[in-house]
Amino acid sequence: MEKTLTIPLTEEMVAGLRSGDRVLLTGMVLTARDAAHKRMVELLGNGEPLPFDIAGRVIYYAGPSPAKPGKPIGSIGPTTSGRMDAYTPRLLDLGLKGMIGKGYRSEAVKEAIVRNRAVYFAAVGGAAALGAQRVTGARVVAWDDLGPEAVRELDVVDFPVIVVNDIYGGDLYEEGRRRYERAAAS
Repeated sequence: MEKTLTIPLTEEMVAGLRSGDRVLLTGMVLTARDAAHKRMVELLGNGEPLPFDIAGRVIYYAGPSPAKPGKPIGSIGPTTSGRMDAYTPRLLDLGLKGMIGKGYRSEAVKEAIVRNRAVYFAAVGGAAALGAQRVTGARVVAWDDLGPEAVRELDVVDFPVIVVNDIYGGDLYEEGRRRYERAAAS
């Protein structure tokens, strides 16, 4: 079953999601990769506010390629989420409600997802050009000096993702592996 959600995400929206659900996201998504996450946590560690609000927001772990003429953005595919794991629990504790990336998350992140009633989505790797077709607008909101890794705000319409980790402790990657192992054993 495919669900459609409009960002910002609320606790009620996130509570309705289970690992394996296919979701179409519409609204404003932030992009941020390693360098931006490091800056965010450094600011917070110095007692300074972030230059943007993350409450109810979704961060897409991506760094887009340059836009072609007439397009808001170039190809934009997910990067490996584990590289942000050291920073993620702090951001979830501040109200971040969703993340989009690819790959497994650490136990600390999965615990923070449950504790903060958030969600981790996977975007299909290798389909960056298709993902860009769902972006209707893009603008840098922080740290332009980071180039492709600057924090951007993307306007997305029906951006396709899959729930990997939910507030109930569900983990699509672990569940899929168990199903495969059972099928292989029979």
